[in-house]
Amino acid sequence: MRILTIADEESAYLWDHFEKSKLDGIDLIISCGDLHPHYLSFLATFTSAPVLYVHGNHDEKYKKIPPEGCICIDDDIFIFNGIRILGLGGSMRYRPGTYQYTEKEMQWRVRKLRWKLFRNHGFDILVTHAPAYQLGDGRDLPHQGFKSFITLIDKYSPRFFLHGHVHMSYGRQYKRYDKYQNTHIINAYDRFVFDYEADTEEELVPTYYGVM
Repeated sequence: MRILTIADEESAYLWDHFEKSKLDGIDLIISCGDLHPHYLSFLATFTSAPVLYVHGNHDEKYKKIPPEGCICIDDDIFIFNGIRILGLGGSMRYRPGTYQYTEKEMQWRVRKLRWKLFRNHGFDILVTHAPAYQLGDGRDLPHQGFKSFITLIDKYSPRFFLHGHVHMSYGRQYKRYDKYQNTHIINAYDRFVFDYEADTEEELVPTYYGVM
């Protein structure tokens, strides 16, 4: 299954220079947050693939302008073609904001998912906005990751962990791809395409569109 994951900046390749053929072969689109709702609605219009999303810390506009034709998976497990996808949006709280959380608040969100996790026997893909603590995050509070995500990965060993929030343009120290134990980690900044069946970094990298 081929997945397009996006975050943080609307891709000119997909929006400004859009051709419907660019979405050919895409089975699922996942937004990791901080994207204009009209951008998500635009993509949903031109594909039969479901468009899933979690909220970024700058997505308060979604309250008034929700992405039409898209599915919010925040605090939920969405199942597509047998693949269990868990969503936990938002960032570390650094100022007042709807989609910002302290570590304890994120832990509480995870605890509230215990029944869904038990009923679904875990999950296969973790989708967040913020990264996990010390896995591609920043040392400043706004970009610091959550330890709660490490706990989830340690316990359920998902195949993939998708996040945004830390822009690739911030510097070379931020990786597009990493691996923690058995979990592939992808920073979805701008856009990235991968095959769910892929099992190594070498298999992931060729599916990335690059700058075009």
